[in-house]
Formats: sequence, structure tokens, C-alpha cells
Amino acid sequence: MSNSADSPAEPVRSRNRRPVRILTAGVFALAGLIFVTSFNTAKGTNIRTDASLLKLSDLIRERSHKNAELDESTAAVRDEVDALARRDDGSTKAEDEKLGALEKAAGTTPVAGEALTVTLNDAPPDARAAPGYPEPQANDLVIHQQDLQAVVNALWQGGAKGIRVMDQRLISTSAVRCVGNTLILQGRVYSPPYKVTAVGDTGKLRRALDDSTAIQNYLLYVKAYGLGWKVDEHDRVTLPGYSGTVDLHHAKPVT
Repeated sequence: MSNSADSPAEPVRSRNRRPVRILTAGVFALAGLIFVTSFNTAKGTNIRTDASLLKLSDLIRERSHKNAELDESTAAVRDEVDALARRDDGSTKAEDEKLGALEKAAGTTPVAGEALTVTLNDAPPDARAAPGYPEPQANDLVIHQQDLQAVVNALWQGGAKGIRVMDQRLISTSAVRCVGNTLILQGRVYSPPYKVTAVGDTGKLRRALDDSTAIQNYLLYVKAYGLGWKVDEHDRVTLPGYSGTVDLHHAKPVT
């Protein structure tokens, strides 16, 4: 009886072990698939390193440098073309004066005079909140696109005859764009501190800065977390003309 009682127990235990063995085999198969996929994706490299990010950063710097060289080459060719046009165009004095006014408005010719420079910078790495303010988040400690744009808009509002951001003259199609705390302007990349220089009546320019609601908000962060803000006046500054392309990629006629 003992044998007959024990005999059915074996199949029961065997049936219990079989799903476990199948599940174990499945886990190992899945792990192998993950390893193979990871290897193919990484192509034999360590996918936990920042090498790809470093390569991208190097590529951005290289392209930025190349764009700067192309800007200089374009400016030289434009000067030659303008010189030839002035020599051979046969225009009248009135037409030349009109063309000169248009070039000045377009920002393609130098402009000089008293000027004002605004410098914005990220907060120090060890920045802490001033008494009475909450502890800062990461976004509170860096310059954003709206901060730079607020300065540029205020200076135009104050009657600036010309504006330069870093080493580039702004024109009507210029776009001040930031990715993180990196400025991308007309195909070139810049890091803070950012300098914005405007030629014009410095008194009016200062009043325009003081009246800007967006800048007043920025100055609260200057006080709370130590973001950089500096305004300097200059007796005379010459802003070079814009040297890049002025072609429009998208335009809509005014009706």
C-alpha cells in the first residue's frame, strides 16, 4: 500500500517543476536577447559614458567656428560687391542717399556713437537664496532666452540705433535663441556671460531698461540668487555692420 500511495506523488512533483524549468529557460533567453541588443546598439562601446555627448559638443563648436569664418568671408565679398556697385551703378546723389538710409536701417553698415552695454551672467555655482527667499531650483540660476530677449527689446524701445549681442550685429531677422544656458545666434554658439551693446542716447536706453517689466522680474532673481547684471556706459562705440546672409527663407506679403 505504501508503494501505491507513493506512486502518484512523483508525477505531481514533476508537473510542478516543469513550469519552473520553462520559466527559468525563458528568463535566460530574454537576458541573452537583451545582452545581444545592447551590444548591437553600443557597437562594442560603453553606452554608459558621455563620449557621444562630448562628440556632439565638439561638433557644435566646430560648426560655430566654421560659421564665423564664413561670416568673415561673406563680409569681405559683400564689401567688394558694394564697392563695384557704387562705382558702376550710375545712380543719382538722391538715390545713393536713399540706399544709404536703407542700408543703415537694415543694419548692414557700421553705426557709431555713445553706447550702453548690459552684461548678464549665471549665478555662482555655490549660489544660495538670500534671506527671505526660497531655495533656488536649477532654472533659477541660469540666464534664459526671455532674459536676453527682454534686454534686446527694451534697448530697441529706448531708441537704439544698432545693437550687438556678443560679437554679432542684430538685424530685423535675427533670432535670440537659447538651449539650456547656451545662446545660439545666427548659426554660432555662445556661453555666458552675455553682453548686449546698444548705440544710442544712453539716458533713454537706461530708462527703457528701468521701465521694462520683464527686466524688473529678472532683477528679483538677481537679488534673490545672485544672477549677474551689470550696465556700463561708453562715450563712443562703433558697431560693425551685419556680415551674414540677409536672405529670407520664409516671407508673406502684406495685404
